[in-house]
Amino acid sequence: MALPAYTTTSEKVSYYGLRVSVGLVLVFLIAPILAIMPLSFNSETFFSYPMPGFSTKWYVGEAGFFTNPRWTGALRLSIIVAVATTMLATFLGTFAALGLSRSNIPGRAAIMAVLISPMIVPVIISAIGLFFFYAFVGLNGTLVGIILAHTALATPFVVITVTATLMSFDRTLMRAGSSCGAPPHTVFFKVVMPLILPGVISGALFAFVTSFDEVIVILFIGGPEQRTLPRQMFAGIREQISPTITAAASVLIVFSTILLVTVELLRRRGERLRGIKG
Repeated sequence: MALPAYTTTSEKVSYYGLRVSVGLVLVFLIAPILAIMPLSFNSETFFSYPMPGFSTKWYVGEAGFFTNPRWTGALRLSIIVAVATTMLATFLGTFAALGLSRSNIPGRAAIMAVLISPMIVPVIISAIGLFFFYAFVGLNGTLVGIILAHTALATPFVVITVTATLMSFDRTLMRAGSSCGAPPHTVFFKVVMPLILPGVISGALFAFVTSFDEVIVILFIGGPEQRTLPRQMFAGIREQISPTITAAASVLIVFSTILLVTVELLRRRGERLRGIKG
């Protein structure tokens, strides 16, 4: 964007200096992540720059990420848990946000604080609490226990995202639908849901990422054979450092980038639907 002709020299220096500073911060944050991706194509089993050769064996070779049964099993389990968690967290978080968006709910601030507490409390504390609770009810080492634990961690992200979407929602549209004779469920699915859908999908994506990347809770409540992808990566670092870990990390980086871009596109679409100019 070109600066106006009347901009002073000091304003130009501040303008470009700010952008250079922001660019340097971004490079500082992104450079360690980008350094992992070239290493996943290393032809040797050790990590070094410059790489002695180029190879895709850590992706599709004997020990490759997409061909080794241990890694593919971990990826499959992570997807199953993340999908189930996303469905539960989106359902619970959306309806919780819809309920808390009403001004006549008693103790709304306290309820919201309880709902988002898993985001505030350190994950290690939640993991220890879940371990002792699951030991009492017999859910340690079960798939259901893992899904419920991840749901508890992911639901706050849905609540916050949908609540933020509802802040700019025009409730007169609901009254207009009711005045036209539509029952409450028709108003919800025909009026409310289409307008808050970008926020709901954004919350669902955050819930999916939260479950897919979680490693601390699974270390406490997961059984010996229940190795999600982050747990498998953690175990790989402890037991045997292999470039396959860099391949797994590269896949996660690409996957997370796609999800973040999708969330941003949904956010802009939601603003357009609500008449907000970006």
